[in-house]
Amino acid sequence: MTDHAHRAPRATSGELTRTEATDEPTQPIPRALIAALDTRPTAVDNPVDSHKETDAEEPAAPSVWTTAQAAPATQRKNKYTPESTAHPAKMLPDVVRHAVAHYTQPGDLVLDPMCGIGTTLVEAVRLGRRAVGVEYEPHWVDVANANLDLAREQGVGGDKGIDARVFHGDARQLMTLLPPEYVGQVALVVTSPPYGPSTHGQVSVAPGAGVQKYHHRYGNTLDRGNLANIGHHRLLAGFTRILVALRTFLKPGGHIAITLRPWREHAELIDLPSQILACGRAAGLIPVERNVALLARAAETDLVARGSFFQRDFIRKQREAGLPLHLIAHEDVLVFRTALNSLSSRKLKQLQREPKWSSASLSGLDTGVRNEPEGVAA
Repeated sequence: MTDHAHRAPRATSGELTRTEATDEPTQPIPRALIAALDTRPTAVDNPVDSHKETDAEEPAAPSVWTTAQAAPATQRKNKYTPESTAHPAKMLPDVVRHAVAHYTQPGDLVLDPMCGIGTTLVEAVRLGRRAVGVEYEPHWVDVANANLDLAREQGVGGDKGIDARVFHGDARQLMTLLPPEYVGQVALVVTSPPYGPSTHGQVSVAPGAGVQKYHHRYGNTLDRGNLANIGHHRLLAGFTRILVALRTFLKPGGHIAITLRPWREHAELIDLPSQILACGRAAGLIPVERNVALLARAAETDLVARGSFFQRDFIRKQREAGLPLHLIAHEDVLVFRTALNSLSSRKLKQLQREPKWSSASLSGLDTGVRNEPEGVAA
């Protein structure tokens, strides 16, 4: 399948506003960090590529995925267990379905290194693909397996059953977590990094207590092994490590689709999509598309927003205070691919032993932030 097969129609209206706010402070991202991540990979740094492919390609102009024509609850109805609703960052099933249908063929293997409740896995197997996932928190491993069991009970996969597995562990250790049988077999990765607590969660209204926010954090906030709790600098470094490891498991020409969005902290825009684009380049991946996955229903003449109550309430309060924020209406979907030529066995073993970074500055990135205070979470 080519990069442009079955592509959604390009946007014809003005650019969507991409702003959001959060109630948790983080440290500003130094310009030097982004500059280091944005260094182009070379043939030495990137053993996957031995030609000029990475130097010539840039993400294509955005296309729009109409992935919220049905409400999120409707998309998940009867396909996910009730326990799934508590996850703070559930991916829209239709986003996964679009990516799987776009970049894979039936029987292909789909991977999510941070699979949460298993949305990527469930939607992949329901489309006739094989699936494998990794999840850090044991509770969500159980929930993901329960959702796959539900698909089995509903007859998904026919007589052969579902070919899907969930591994418990830290995605930064992907090389040791996944069995060798998956090396070079993955056609598509669909995933999303943890980010901005204001973009997720649920609310309740209690008499005398006002509006209370819940299910908006990832696990125990004191768990420093969780990428969501280690601060924005380490999140970028850790996610880049994951992207480097994914190259080992992807087929030549395999794709990685990453859903994410910017958000605002105290009126300052955190442009996570641009930062992850730089991380992908630093990991030796080839950026091929930057798409828009709608979080609003596309009506005949406008978009019908599906923002949560607390998101709407926050926007209202900010506007009353004079800050003209807008309700977020989409997620970015960054699409990368690996080179079309395969790794030699020697290069593959070398990469598995010691993943390389795309620049000397990036190789020291994790060490460079290790001395920062740990009290600030993304």
